[in-house]
Amino acid sequence: MPIFEYQCKKCGHVTGFLEKAGGRKAHACEKCGSGKTDKVFSTFAAKSGSSGGASCPTGTCPLS
Repeated sequence: MPIFEYQCKKCGHVTGFLEKAGGRKAHACEKCGSGKTDKVFSTFAAKSGSSGGASCPTGTCPLS
């Protein structure tokens, strides 16, 4: 299940909630308790399915 972030309209605090995509549940701000929040665009991370520990042939890979 993905994590979606919501920003409080009252205090501006951003909180992440674990929910199904397309969920319509109302969320309350964890800082001030306001129920007025907007979903915000957030970044995400993806992990490769490979667990082989591949390395660069030259040993100078900037991503290792």
